[in-house]
Amino acid sequence: MPKTLVIIPTYNESENIRLMVDKVMSFEDNFHLLIVDDNSPDGTAAIVEQMMTAYEGRLFLLKRSGKLGLGTAYIAGFKYSMEHGYQYSIEMDCDFSHNPDDLTRLVASCDAGADVTIGSRYCKGGGVKDWPMNRRLLSYFASIYVRMVLWISVKDTTAGFKCYNNKVLRKIDLNNIPFKGYAFQIYMKYAAIKKGFKVSEVPIIFKDRERGTSKMSGSIIQEAIYGVLKMRFTKI
Repeated sequence: MPKTLVIIPTYNESENIRLMVDKVMSFEDNFHLLIVDDNSPDGTAAIVEQMMTAYEGRLFLLKRSGKLGLGTAYIAGFKYSMEHGYQYSIEMDCDFSHNPDDLTRLVASCDAGADVTIGSRYCKGGGVKDWPMNRRLLSYFASIYVRMVLWISVKDTTAGFKCYNNKVLRKIDLNNIPFKGYAFQIYMKYAAIKKGFKVSEVPIIFKDRERGTSKMSGSIIQEAIYGVLKMRFTKI
């Protein structure tokens, strides 16, 4: 069995899901793929179910009752990964902002000794494509803010393209993480560092989605801003 499970949360990703599944499955037996769908009204889960016949034993689906948050979707995926004996768990978006061709680089970094590898927009060689300037500035200065508050050296603190050795996930209390959005992404990196694990970054080019609708909202940004302050004074 492949050692790596790619976890992709979905909500209304019918325009992307077929292309994404086919792309990840094109890597032959290197990856298994778990879709965690939050009862998408556009039929995303139904498309995955249709494709599971063609990719039997490699493509899996967790259907949830509703839109429960990005963080809880990943936690459900992490638990599935650990219960089924995978060595690595990868977080990835469905909208191709994360390039599936970079999957092998994330795994290679963990094979070389990293406990967590981040696909980073802000380390040397990384970047962002097709974003308006205001979003670039928001993301860049958000990472600076997180580094200053939490005293960590990770350059892309809000990154959502990551590979975990599952030994890291076993040391984090996944049942008691109080964040669901970007604060969840920050918390997971911070918790890994606080517990003494090695966190590395590999450069990626992040591309804005071409199909579907962004799930970004003001409440998610607000959670991240105040969540970072809460993390600073929380025992992990």
